[in-house]
Amino acid sequence: MTTAGWLQLIGMVAVLAVTIPLLGGYMAKVYGGGVHGGSRAPGDRFFGAIERPIYRFCGIDPEGEQRWTVYAYSLIAFSLVSVLVLYAQLRLQGHLPGNPGHVGAMGPAQSFNTAVSFLTNTNWQSYSGETGVSQLTQMAGLAFHNFVSAAAGAAVAVALIRGLTRARRGTLGSFWVDLVRTCTRILLPLALVASIVLVSQGVEQNLNGPRSVATVDAGAQTLVGGPVASQEAIKEGGQNGGGFFNANSAHPYENPNPITNFFEIWLILAIPFSLTVTYGKLVGDRRQGWVLLSAMVVLWLTMTLIIMPVEARGSPKLGAAGANQQTTSLQSGGNMEGKETRFGPVGCGLFASATTGTSTGAVNCAHDSLTPIGGAIPLVNIMFGEVSPGGTGSGLYGMLVFALLAVFIAGLMVGRTPEYLGKKIQAGEMKLVVLYILFVPLVVLGFSAAAILLESATHSLANSGPHGLTEMVYAYASSANNNGSAFAGLNANTNWFNTTLALCMLVGRFFLMIPVLGIAGSLARKQPVPASAGTFPTGTPLFTGLLLGVVIIVVGLTFFPVVALGPVVEHLVGHF
Repeated sequence: MTTAGWLQLIGMVAVLAVTIPLLGGYMAKVYGGGVHGGSRAPGDRFFGAIERPIYRFCGIDPEGEQRWTVYAYSLIAFSLVSVLVLYAQLRLQGHLPGNPGHVGAMGPAQSFNTAVSFLTNTNWQSYSGETGVSQLTQMAGLAFHNFVSAAAGAAVAVALIRGLTRARRGTLGSFWVDLVRTCTRILLPLALVASIVLVSQGVEQNLNGPRSVATVDAGAQTLVGGPVASQEAIKEGGQNGGGFFNANSAHPYENPNPITNFFEIWLILAIPFSLTVTYGKLVGDRRQGWVLLSAMVVLWLTMTLIIMPVEARGSPKLGAAGANQQTTSLQSGGNMEGKETRFGPVGCGLFASATTGTSTGAVNCAHDSLTPIGGAIPLVNIMFGEVSPGGTGSGLYGMLVFALLAVFIAGLMVGRTPEYLGKKIQAGEMKLVVLYILFVPLVVLGFSAAAILLESATHSLANSGPHGLTEMVYAYASSANNNGSAFAGLNANTNWFNTTLALCMLVGRFFLMIPVLGIAGSLARKQPVPASAGTFPTGTPLFTGLLLGVVIIVVGLTFFPVVALGPVVEHLVGHF
């Protein structure tokens, strides 16, 4: 890997090291102060003036508390109404204003898939953004869900933290208050600043319709205008993914230069990593947050240090054919297939590791064109459940579920009832943990197997053999883990894929959130027990290692066979 590549990675780690404690501390004050914490939160006077009218208009009691079941019902009710509104908007967009490109209605199956996709923070797109969706739908439909879907994930994570810290309480706070405060105090300010930064670097932001321009060869080309920077800011900052353009973050109007590429990678990683600091502050033991952060960083950094050099090394087949893949003053070298020349294979590798380690799913290169080992990294990142560092809230509560499993295993080894933060982890919590772990593999492997056996489904694949299997499994893994990135090489705009992928998204979102809220409600009702000589400490490097081992073993036992049949076999046979 080149010196520039190492500097890019070191620079990213350094910027994250500075910003994670600051952002994490701010979010701890947002969730720990004000309505539910008793103390004032930053910007209460300013943000309160925005939030109070929202509470009055929606009939929300800002001091109200909900049991975990009511919290879950609120989440589901809000999601149901949201998905119906977006579905109607997609079906009727041809008759609505804000449509300078005269985009027609989206088909029923594709509208269902798209509505579910943005509802669940997946943002899988089986359409071309610039021609399939009107500007009104982009702003009032898709961008709206980019905010609220990320906020919903953060709300569930905060509810779980309250469950761990409260004693003999039947409530977890208010879903509606957590949703509003996340949007107004975290996501909107971050998106506003990010939009300004992106516009300053040349990212498009206007309300222009398509216009035809003359090209240098006396031809014509249609250029599409639109509110791109504002969509890009929350797309990356809320770990949503998708894109205003079909080329996603590889498009020069979304990601024009290395500065925006670096900034967008930081946006992708900032909130998920910072939430571990928030967690440590809210539970009153910063070491607990550092343990989760360390585990996330080790997973993300390990994957990044594999994919970046692998892509920079290039393809042996091309080298054998006489292609020059060396880095020179005229070319970046390495595996340039499917890469943007302004980013190169190293920039692609760093972006791919970040976007699949989180639930973002944005791409700045074609993952289908990665080398087999390079392509295995995004796939495995997603299969980890995106806990390295995961999405807004979802990465934190996913890692906490693994932490509960780790202390349960440790308790079995020493013959003692496991405890986490003084709460005994018993059969009720472990049943919910098992459900959390099993739901996603069930739909990923089940639907992948069914699709491979269906001739009509395999016709959607651009490749056969191990690479075709990877394309198929990647689509279902990306959907079920709410990532949304595509390996490409798959025509997903069919009734089969629009329906089954949408079902995977729903399972991966709500069949995981509800068990997490159930765990939170169970833990909130328990009385903490004081630590004793037999208590297994969870704020130590030893527990960090145990936590990493549990994540790797659980995912390995579940998905290693299909990974072995896909990218591993492709690498061994050398067909790349």
